[in-house]
Amino acid sequence: MTLADFLFAVLGAGALAAAVLPRLVAGRPLSMPLVFLAGGVALHLMAAPLPEIDLVRDRVWVEHLAEICVIISLMGAGLALNRPFGARRWQATWRLIGITMPLTVAVTGLLAWWLLDWPPAAALLLAAVLAPTDPVLASEVRVGAPTDSEHDEDEARFALTSEAGLNDGLAFPVVMAATALAAAAGTGVSGDWVGHWLLVDVLYGCVVGVLAGLAVGKLLGWLFFRAGRRSVRLSEHREGFVALGATFLSYGITELAHGYGFLAVFVTACRIRAAERDHGYHAVLHDFVEQIERLLTAGILFLLGVCVAQGALSDLTWRGAAVGLLLLLVTRPLTGWAAQFGTAAGPRERLVTAFFGIRGIGSLFYLAHALGTEGFHVPAGELWAVVAFTVVTSVVLHGVTASPAISRLDRLRLLRARGRGDAGRAPDGAEVAGERL
Repeated sequence: MTLADFLFAVLGAGALAAAVLPRLVAGRPLSMPLVFLAGGVALHLMAAPLPEIDLVRDRVWVEHLAEICVIISLMGAGLALNRPFGARRWQATWRLIGITMPLTVAVTGLLAWWLLDWPPAAALLLAAVLAPTDPVLASEVRVGAPTDSEHDEDEARFALTSEAGLNDGLAFPVVMAATALAAAAGTGVSGDWVGHWLLVDVLYGCVVGVLAGLAVGKLLGWLFFRAGRRSVRLSEHREGFVALGATFLSYGITELAHGYGFLAVFVTACRIRAAERDHGYHAVLHDFVEQIERLLTAGILFLLGVCVAQGALSDLTWRGAAVGLLLLLVTRPLTGWAAQFGTAAGPRERLVTAFFGIRGIGSLFYLAHALGTEGFHVPAGELWAVVAFTVVTSVVLHGVTASPAISRLDRLRLLRARGRGDAGRAPDGAEVAGERL
């Protein structure tokens, strides 16, 4: 048996498992990413002929594989959101982005500087890398397929999905700040980089990302739904792979203009959805994206499991583990809870939204990208160990708890909606989702 033969068998079995597992684990304290992560560990322990994976040595392919998975998941998130964009409608999102994310960066950076005794640039990098959330790793906590109603998304699922769609792109300026700080470290204490960072990495990058996303989304919305010729109007042909074209086009154009492609992809998806909100073609695009995303996620988590079993955490210290655990169990829950006071969410929904600040594939991308641009005066293996430990812990912790927590909220909403409705009539999805817990 050759390595190639074994890998073909693993790929086939993995693809079939990715199709079956979401239904098998539905409602159980288990998740598909957790199964694939454990599968990677188990196959290595059984001495299966797997390739050696070194996160430091293989940084480039880790970066690009994670990059593809993230942008596809961002397109899926934007297409799935039924709620129209707006200041009040997205109030919980703005608070999680504007309050929770900066506080998480600040606290995590201070913990890394204090507990790990890392230089400021490395501490800030770790904080930036672990800042974005990643609900794709626990499908129970994100919104489902697009529907005709803008009112059938509960607050917890909507907040987590929209937050992840935006903060995956908005973490980039913080990563760039860490890179600039590392580059300036050799010249002594200096703030000369701050002006360039604010103008280029914050203002220019974000503005270009949003504008490019809007422009590409408007163009594609016309092409999908309003083109004069039926042969050009893509919604008439219902081909799902067009979603990949939209994803790569938006990302590529924005990156060529030196904007933030992650931000652009999510904005593009939201703009496409707004072009014809009730059209059934959105479900076709979303379903195709979800299938590709599921395969990529399963593959990356399987490889991460193999990598962990091969010793990716060998450089982890108890202090590094403490930083990751404090982020998941203290920092994110507290900052997420505090940021939501005054929003439409009830106390139980605020608790779920605060707790499920899942760390995942976006963190792997950001670290791989940053390590390719600058040295941070900390061994790369130590950085990878802390990030990999945090991601693995998040997959286990949130994978086990997501389904029971969300299922309980769904049951409570249904019971309350039935109690408020007319006798003998089952409440519809919008009535159930509108219950605040």
